[in-house]
Amino acid sequence: MCASAEGPRRRRTLIVSASMGAGHDTVAAELARRAGGYGHEPYVVDVLTLLPRGLGAGLRGWYQAVVRHAPWVYAGVYEAFLRGGPGGTRPSGVPLARLAGERLLSLVDRVDADVVVPVFHLAAQLTGDLRARGRLRVPSAVYLVDFAVHRQWLHPGNDRYLCLTRAAALEVRRNLGVEAVPTGPAVAPAFSAPAAGAARWRERFARRAPGRPPVLLSAGAWGAASRPDATAGLLAGAGYLPVVLCGRNRRLYDRVGRVPGVLALGWVGDMPGLLGASHALLDNAAGQTAVQALAAGLPVIGYRPLPGHGLAGVRRMAELGLSDLAPDPPALLKALAGLPSAAPARAAQVRALFRADPMAAVAELAEHAHHAGPPAP
Repeated sequence: MCASAEGPRRRRTLIVSASMGAGHDTVAAELARRAGGYGHEPYVVDVLTLLPRGLGAGLRGWYQAVVRHAPWVYAGVYEAFLRGGPGGTRPSGVPLARLAGERLLSLVDRVDADVVVPVFHLAAQLTGDLRARGRLRVPSAVYLVDFAVHRQWLHPGNDRYLCLTRAAALEVRRNLGVEAVPTGPAVAPAFSAPAAGAARWRERFARRAPGRPPVLLSAGAWGAASRPDATAGLLAGAGYLPVVLCGRNRRLYDRVGRVPGVLALGWVGDMPGLLGASHALLDNAAGQTAVQALAAGLPVIGYRPLPGHGLAGVRRMAELGLSDLAPDPPALLKALAGLPSAAPARAAQVRALFRADPMAAVAELAEHAHHAGPPAP
């Protein structure tokens, strides 16, 4: 590629996210922030906007409704479409993904992308299919942001997989035979640095419930949680300050705010400060809030996980020694009481998780493809 008077053209990374909650977009934003450090110009697109008119919004609305109000329905979808490896007769996400193909290819051409990075499983199916058919002429590096690998992330057409853990990378290589590297999560630096806002949160907690350790209950951006008011009541009765993260779910905020001894929070802008001031996080999805807590040094306990990928991810985190898993109320209180004794061993596991920068692997792939030249038609 020709150099201009200002120097060589910067590499361009197209990150394909999905507005399903906030986790995937948070990861995409962090990758975009890091891209500049490797001389890359980032572009972020929501794969749902690439689908035919109204379909993406319909999918998002359906998923939001079922995880909030009919989680057993999503459990059935996960069992049928997502769970397990790529073999057998399980349905594929490729037909749906193909509906976004032409718009993605047009966008790749328009921004002159050097590499495409899906951070959502439908996007991974899309890029894998396009690469396998020779339609996408630049490499795809899938950032698999789940602890538990489900089959809709997997497509052999993708060039490289970036995984949270070594176990996930081994599973991808075993199922697909493509390159997969463990990089760990992509979390903003503010979560691993001393939190400037933690003191303000501690003051707020002390005014609300002096002497009571604050325990966060995460319900995600959509406020999807199983019996959060019961969990909050259990914690309050055991001497803790339950702090329920209701996201953008106003009904949940109003409901749990009526439970005695509970602090309900809506959308929180200062998550590093909040995590830095808390005693533990009760997690139900093994998503971005959980890895942010790990980066902040906050213990994580899986409790009443969402069905499907939430349950699978929470279990996998516990198996890896990154968190505890409490199957019932007595186990939850026991896990909270045992946090100090488990801290040293848990800290070593967490340090090993944040092993590398996924954006470094993206930049390396783009550089290799540039020097290798375009693929044969």
